[in-house]
Amino acid sequence: MPEQTGKLHVLVVDEDVAVRNACCEISAARGFPTLGVADLEAARGLLRSGGADILLIDLKRGLDGRNGIELIEEVKLLQPEISVIVMTAFATVNSAVEAMRSGATDYLSKPFVAEDLTAILERIAERRRVDAASRVLRERLRQQAGLSMIVGGSPEMEKLYRILSKVAQTSHPVLILGESGTGKELVARAIHTHGPNASKPFLPVDCGSLVPTLIESELFGYAKGAFNGAAKSKDGLLAMAQGGTVFLDEVGELPLDLQVKLLRALQEKEIRQIGGTQPVPFQARILAATNRDLATMVEQGRFRRDLYYRLNVVSLRIPPLRERREDISLLAAHFLERLSRQRKQHYVLSDDALRIMNDYAWPGNVRELENSIERACALSTGPVLHIGDLPTQLQDFRLHSYRAETATTKASEPQRNEQSVMPLAELERQAILRTLRDLKGDKLRAARLLGIGKTTLYRKLKEYGVSDAGA
Repeated sequence: MPEQTGKLHVLVVDEDVAVRNACCEISAARGFPTLGVADLEAARGLLRSGGADILLIDLKRGLDGRNGIELIEEVKLLQPEISVIVMTAFATVNSAVEAMRSGATDYLSKPFVAEDLTAILERIAERRRVDAASRVLRERLRQQAGLSMIVGGSPEMEKLYRILSKVAQTSHPVLILGESGTGKELVARAIHTHGPNASKPFLPVDCGSLVPTLIESELFGYAKGAFNGAAKSKDGLLAMAQGGTVFLDEVGELPLDLQVKLLRALQEKEIRQIGGTQPVPFQARILAATNRDLATMVEQGRFRRDLYYRLNVVSLRIPPLRERREDISLLAAHFLERLSRQRKQHYVLSDDALRIMNDYAWPGNVRELENSIERACALSTGPVLHIGDLPTQLQDFRLHSYRAETATTKASEPQRNEQSVMPLAELERQAILRTLRDLKGDKLRAARLLGIGKTTLYRKLKEYGVSDAGA
């Protein structure tokens, strides 16, 4: 149990003495200071005084949960950070869904076993730990003047923060290295924001997405009449920076002839517009980034050695997400918090979804993680994001992981008759139909227990030709 769980106080509200006492015993056994009350009025008094961090409340069948839901809405206004777990009988599952919309964090269907409640309490404690760590990190980064846009608390990121804080105070060129999606432009903006010329322009140019002639005109500008359509002169970004920062993203894509022109401009601190005759002085800090191995490109003659050394006065390497897996939960919480504010809907990841995300290699790095969270929120039918809401590549990864685990288990077991081995698709079909049968056709609860989205469940049922969920 994490150290923080001892600081979270649990309030159990249930008129059933046996259930209330059992919940209190389970909670206290896991290190949570716990108090149980029988009615809503007693709970109101304790909650108004801020006497709980986690509220475990029963939704009554007879009242359809309305009084309990009103209490949830009331306490969430007073204590937005409180975590609410609702307990409900199977017949009142709709009330649990309504309670989730009112701000509840999780729900338990009665009857449940001790492990079910323990898992939810530990998940809430871990979520609180991640949220607290994220807040501390953001505050510390704010105190480091402008680095709060970058999220991460791993040792690799701590090293990056230390170097960032130092180089931002200088005017030296910086070469930012990292795979696509690691946040190279974010780091460049942090350097600029944290530097002495933060009030001056920050001007990015993507050297990989523009044709060479456009890159040249973007950087150096052009004189009137330099080419067809040049009705008037235009300043390039180097001249427009006016003491600010020019960020050369994917600088490894620059053609050799433009590399020569850029090198000359950096050495002489002046530029010559396309079609121009007079040099124009400029003052700008140069930050460059690439996902390529520039040192190898230099050896191969594809990147100028003198320009490489000019840009690489200081180098920063942003680690890929697979090398800082402890940051995945922090980043996911950061993106969920932002989306929850934008959509005015609280989102949380299911345990299975977060487990898959922590195991996945993230070839697209932070950008892929952010896009995955946004997709899950867009497709989710409720506040809890399940594996079925995640992009296809994560669902495929989960399937491959399952097959690998199955193969490992099979290899460690005595050999069986191959005719008795059932195809994975058939196992999946039987698991879905059995779960629906056991739950009397409740698709919402079945999807939750199976760890898939409701839309995925409907698609599977359509594939199986099943129209009656209870069949």
